Amino acid sequence: MPDDTLHKQFPPYVPAKGEDYMSEKQLAHFREILDTLKRELMDDIDRTVHTLQDEATVFADPNDRASQESDIALELRNRDRERKLIKKIDEALGRIDDGEYGYCDSCGVEIGLKRLEARPTATLCIDCKTLEEMRERQVAK
Repeated sequence: MPDDTLHKQFPPYVPAKGEDYMSEKQLAHFREILDTLKRELMDDIDRTVHTLQDEATVFADPNDRASQESDIALELRNRDRERKLIKKIDEALGRIDDGEYGYCDSCGVEIGLKRLEARPTATLCIDCKTLEEMRERQVAK
């Protein structure tokens, strides 16, 4: 689901003056975002399964067959990415239940509402994520 669609469907959370970080209202807001995103991903997966079952055509022409196999492989790769995202969503929902949502796994500071609006499954604050990416780039060289 593109980020633009998510932001149109869910306006950014604006905390009340003096509201505690990860208050019940904030947690409910992010739970609703995560639940909706998960439901839409599951619907996409179901549609793909039905489409693959309905369009199981055997083409005599090798080019047509190769094109169909390529399309199916691309679709399955996309669904695998969505499956991994669903797992992250489930983990984020578990963190909400455990009272750990919104805090960095690495340093324990607040991740921040804007970062969570952009990436509701985030587990690292922007500083720790930046350091992680820098380390990954150094190892990749």
